[in-house]
Amino acid sequence: MMSKTEFLKRWSQLHNDAPVTGIVGAWLSISYRFGLVATLLRISPNVLTLLGLLSAIATAFTALSIWGIIFIVFSLFFDGIDGSVAIFQKRESNRGAILDSVADRISEALWLVAFYRIGVPAWISIVLWVIASVQEYARARLSSLGVNELGVVTPAERPVRASFIFIALIMWHLGITGITALSIVFLLLQTISLYLVVRFSRSQLR
Repeated sequence: MMSKTEFLKRWSQLHNDAPVTGIVGAWLSISYRFGLVATLLRISPNVLTLLGLLSAIATAFTALSIWGIIFIVFSLFFDGIDGSVAIFQKRESNRGAILDSVADRISEALWLVAFYRIGVPAWISIVLWVIASVQEYARARLSSLGVNELGVVTPAERPVRASFIFIALIMWHLGITGITALSIVFLLLQTISLYLVVRFSRSQLR
């Protein structure tokens, strides 16, 4: 059984020696405990990845009911926990990493379907998905080229992207106006994030 100290050390190594303090440390403490539970229940990291994807599908289909809010929380939770469980169970693999990456892109597309279903213009949802996908592809490509630095933390990382949709769903169900304005702010932050990643990429490839 992996100790918490070993778990945190391994997580940091896999994330280019990133610190495990503050919010990250708190989240990893939760991840460690869930890793123990998942191991006792014999739940594999890939199963958690698929549960996250299924939750995203449910989010898209139930966006107009209160279940949409619940399912997007489940989707983000499973997505955030699968990698940590893989570390805890010492089951990190290239296949799992690829599955996780593909599931992430599909999940985000489904989240944005929910965004569209509550009234956000289709073009905004499509552009948001394209920008997020390009941003994550650029990071993955840099890693494949041997760039091992942590890079830049942008204002619209994946949890933030999910949070915008979560807030929009709550606004829709409560009858609060301004969802389109919120989506424009989301788009602006996502554009800034892409610019930061592109700028970092150029600095590493000179």
